[in-house]
Amino acid sequence: MATDARRAVEAVWRIESARLIAGLARMVRDVGLAEELAQDALVSALEQWPGTGIPRNPGAWLMTAAKNRAVDQIRRRRNYQRKLEQIGRDTARDHVPDASTGVGDIDDDLLRLVFTACHPVLSTEARVALTLRLLGGLTTGEIARAFLVPEATVAQRIVRAKKTLAKAGVPFEVPAEDERAARLASVLGVIYLVFNEGYSATAGDDWMRPALCEDALRLARVLAGIAPREPEVHGLVALLEIQASRSRARVGPNGEPVLLMEQNRARWDQLLIRRGLASLERAEALGGPAGPYALQAAIAACHARARTPEDTDWARIAGLYEALALVAPSPIVELNHAVAIGMALGPAVALELVDELVDAPALKDYHLLPSVRGDLLAKLGRHAEARVEFERGAAMTRNGRERTLLLARAAACRPGPAGCQVREPPV
Repeated sequence: MATDARRAVEAVWRIESARLIAGLARMVRDVGLAEELAQDALVSALEQWPGTGIPRNPGAWLMTAAKNRAVDQIRRRRNYQRKLEQIGRDTARDHVPDASTGVGDIDDDLLRLVFTACHPVLSTEARVALTLRLLGGLTTGEIARAFLVPEATVAQRIVRAKKTLAKAGVPFEVPAEDERAARLASVLGVIYLVFNEGYSATAGDDWMRPALCEDALRLARVLAGIAPREPEVHGLVALLEIQASRSRARVGPNGEPVLLMEQNRARWDQLLIRRGLASLERAEALGGPAGPYALQAAIAACHARARTPEDTDWARIAGLYEALALVAPSPIVELNHAVAIGMALGPAVALELVDELVDAPALKDYHLLPSVRGDLLAKLGRHAEARVEFERGAAMTRNGRERTLLLARAAACRPGPAGCQVREPPV
């Protein structure tokens, strides 16, 4: 019974923690205190549920326990009466809904929590750690293992993030219309970063970390549910769904990378593709100019719709990259555009474009630049030069699987049919 209760508590916490913390943060106006109260309620559940049994509405039980602790906290403060009355009014107005009541207030609280955890006053690393902790329900240990950093480092980031939010007096609210677009971009950027780290790990011995992809996709879906009128939110969901559809085909039996053009497309998850295409349609139906995530989703959709590599509409992909460069200009986008041009018009044209990027400061330590040059040079029969580029890319990457792949490409660069490929470029 005790084991069953513990498993139930852990499952409920993973599902309900974000809503619980969001509701408490609205009342106490302090994200750090809200998480402490939620954790106290979790401890109470671990102590009581093995003996009393799992309540009918576990989420409501946790919220009630946490609210009681919030009242106790406020009573110990000099101005407790005013805040106690406020909590009483909030409790009466925003009581925890059961299955028969609406969820609008909960959605509003979650949206406030999303914008708070991803506030620009925090560093990127802090935003990621706090978002995964508060919204993803991950422990510091789980976050540390996912990003290959010490647990103490993650714990420090989270503590400092909470202190920074409190010191800056960041309000627990959805930002005003005039700053909402910029703040939403920060939120989407955090989720995208988490997914990319899972999809193509920057360091370590694994090509992918699927758990991070799943966490990011879950967060993106939650965000789409609470911000349904934002086209770029649906664009991000579409991008992640379609990218995630390839996960099973991207890794070989021994964990080795399998590149896009070599993947068994029968292993692509068609349900995720359909969901991604539906999200892309929603983004487009909301109108307005396409944003960077919707454009990247449209690129991913071109790959998803191609039954074979030869069916890929590279001309359309190149055009989409041109559009992406206008709304989100960067040398990395230009590099990806060059790859698409190479597939559509040939490696010689692409190499001219890539060579223009060699001195770009942003690509100075970017291992995909020499990797792409190596691929193009190999296709042009310039094997000695290609080998040097692949070896240079291998020396720059921090991912062990990718290093092995690039060194193998370098070893294969000798006179004969050119078949070198590089890691599929990010979209």
